[in-house]
Amino acid sequence: MEYMGALQGTFDDQKPSLFELLSEQQLASLLPPSIRYLLVVGTHRHPRYLLPVLNSFDELYALFMLLVERHFLKTHGGGFTENFYALKREKALAAGEIPRAAIGAPSLVRETLALKGSDVWKNLAVMVGVPYLKRKLDESYDINAPRALLGGNYNRMPANPTWKQRFMYYYRWFLKNIYPSVNAAYYFSMLAFNIAYLFDNTKYHSPFIWLIGTRMRRLGEADYRAIAALDEPKSPAGGGNLGVTSIFSPRTLGPRLLGSMRFLLPTSIFALKFLEWWHASDFARQLSKKAAEGLVLPPPVISGLPSTVKLGAAQQKTSPKPDPQGDAEEQKEIANPPIAASSLLPIFTVGPSEDSELCPICEKEITTATACQTGFVFCYTCIHRWLEGNHDKQEEFMKGKEGKWESGLGRCAVTGRKVLGGTEGLRRIMI
Repeated sequence: MEYMGALQGTFDDQKPSLFELLSEQQLASLLPPSIRYLLVVGTHRHPRYLLPVLNSFDELYALFMLLVERHFLKTHGGGFTENFYALKREKALAAGEIPRAAIGAPSLVRETLALKGSDVWKNLAVMVGVPYLKRKLDESYDINAPRALLGGNYNRMPANPTWKQRFMYYYRWFLKNIYPSVNAAYYFSMLAFNIAYLFDNTKYHSPFIWLIGTRMRRLGEADYRAIAALDEPKSPAGGGNLGVTSIFSPRTLGPRLLGSMRFLLPTSIFALKFLEWWHASDFARQLSKKAAEGLVLPPPVISGLPSTVKLGAAQQKTSPKPDPQGDAEEQKEIANPPIAASSLLPIFTVGPSEDSELCPICEKEITTATACQTGFVFCYTCIHRWLEGNHDKQEEFMKGKEGKWESGLGRCAVTGRKVLGGTEGLRRIMI
């Protein structure tokens, strides 16, 4: 990767190659989708607590990275992902390079070119603020771009607009007419600076670090000594506790947690990529299939049910005969009913209709066809009343069976599966 600099004849061992910088940017771009993916998986399990976090992910991630990047800029001289490639940020000299001073007094040169308070905040604006603004603009453009296809009624300023409507109108106008050119200029400037940096025509690989007067350099021996000195225990000034400090001390707990992230997050990225490969490849399926071969599962034992509903050959032989007056008709109508996972009770269902034009519930011609999430079509009135649990068939069947059967409230009338959203999950069929 250093052959370009060697050909130019002005080799600078402290100047990182373009390929190192592009690799660092690629690693940094993997962090947001990786953390978002883990958050989405956790939201499926605990939506009540994590859904607000997922909805505000961009803002919370930007705030989180602001703290992390500020810590690494002040302690390591570079960003979080830049530290993995042994890179740092320093102020650019207008007078040019000082190779003799860097060789003779590296520690003094490091302290002179180190980022100070205002320089740190400028770099944070480039490292955190610009990517956040770009993500939000790209997201808004993708959302509002189809509005141009809907006609002028959807893009016209409303009569007597409020300040919010006026702002949204000009914001959408900006996204439609100006932002594509701004986005193209952004990528063109990045490409121009990368090419100029590759051929050693500039010290900056990005127009933003050129604007703030910062350049990228490799960590030197003085930098490694300064970073190693941060991990050494500091002796107290008064000698009160004889140099013993607790790991839960507020002075050391925050830096320790932020410092440990350089080992935790790369490991998390590797684990995430491994899990993606594991679920996407055929190797996991074949391994699970081989593990299940020859495995004989016993019939399920369901406690709390009447003997007439329990499964298994042994239980069928020993179970008492059903009452011919009460249960004979019930067994004829319902064979092998589905079992509710929460209550372990059988669910009252109806059989599918042999004629597709008949409703499975009322067994009459379907009126106002309505599809359930399971794919079966019913009369709108029948399935609506069934999901609410007040259909005539349900009320008649449940007489004297409370605590022994479930009426099918909130479930599909044929399969017994729960309908997400209840009656809101029904869909009318337009023919």
